[in-house]
Amino acid sequence: MLTVLLGLGTALVFGAADFFGGLAAKRMSALLTTAVSALAGLVAVALIGLPLLGGAWSTEAVWLGILSGVVGATAIALLYACLAIGPMSILSPLTAVVSAIVPLTVGLIGGERLGPLGYVALALALVAIVLVGYTPPGSGDLVRGAVRPSLRALLMAVASGAAIGAFLIIIDATPDDSGMLPLVFNRATSSVLMFAAVAVVAIAAWRRGTGAAASTRATRAGILIAVVCGVLDVTANAGVLLGVRLGDLSIVAVLTALYPAGTIILAAVVLKERIAVLQYVGLALAIGAAALLALA
Repeated sequence: MLTVLLGLGTALVFGAADFFGGLAAKRMSALLTTAVSALAGLVAVALIGLPLLGGAWSTEAVWLGILSGVVGATAIALLYACLAIGPMSILSPLTAVVSAIVPLTVGLIGGERLGPLGYVALALALVAIVLVGYTPPGSGDLVRGAVRPSLRALLMAVASGAAIGAFLIIIDATPDDSGMLPLVFNRATSSVLMFAAVAVVAIAAWRRGTGAAASTRATRAGILIAVVCGVLDVTANAGVLLGVRLGDLSIVAVLTALYPAGTIILAAVVLKERIAVLQYVGLALAIGAAALLALA
């Protein structure tokens, strides 16, 4: 039961982080948004998470944390790149489903077992992921452009989902006594990689003379929102870490992949965006799947 609640809570927090990340990216570059959020997450987990929950230092915890940071940064870069190509209505749920299937498969191969009711619940959750991530055609810039995704976009979406799944597998492999330590090195690695990427892009733009001056007010607002995004994201990662230590990787992975629900709910409440009928169906299926998993 606790694992199910952690999985659902983590999905909602991940979705909220994506929502604020999207708002920040409207005010400054997506790359800078990712870098600032990673740094904010590092500060949060180092100053709050680690002192509160602690963690035993070990070579395994450090290296797995670093590896998860590299894989996580790769996943985000691929996700933003494929969604920029579009259409998001297909690529977003595809990424979420792959991110669930990869650790689900590894968990089941590794010996995790569920009753018949549990497998039905996981199947319902996978369907819910697709429906929740569905974007109605004609909903503005999100789906404007080609209806059919290119092979390149599909491959990037699958690679992003696989990288997210790999991140979950790596986090699951961290020592049980390492506490929040792996997340400290995860965020430190992501921060270094992202700010290095920002610097490379800025230098390249400066050399070409194509750098555009951004509004100081917009950038400041973007940084503040990105900080909120980073704190939420690392909180969700802590939820994943606790979830896989208390329960099965397969359950946590599938429930976490419902993260679009959090984004959709916030967008509806804050931005007054319309929720499609199929998305309501997906949310209902997600709730039903969670209840079945709890019973299983």
